[in-house]
Amino acid sequence: MSHARNSRPMQASPRCGARTRNGTACRAPALRGKTRCRMHGGALGSGAPIENGNAVKQGFFTREAFEERKFVRTILIEAETLLRKLPTRTER
Repeated sequence: MSHARNSRPMQASPRCGARTRNGTACRAPALRGKTRCRMHGGALGSGAPIENGNAVKQGFFTREAFEERKFVRTILIEAETLLRKLPTRTER
C-alpha cells in the first residue's frame, strides 16, 4: 500500500466485554456509549423487545397449573392412604 494506515483510533477504542464460545474476550470495538459490540447487543434494536410477549408464562408453567397439579397429588395421596387403611378381603 502506498498510504499510511491510521489504525491507532481503532486500536485505542474500548473493547466489547462479551466472551466468545471458546472463553476468550471479544476483540471487536464496543459501540459509542455502550459496553458491547454490534454483534453482542450494542446495536439498536438488539435484545428483547419492551414488554416481551414471548416471556409470558402460559399453560403448563402458570401458577394456576402448579396449584392444580399439587391439589390433584394431595387428593391421590389421600385416596391411596384411605385404600391402604381399608380391611382387605379374605379369600375362601
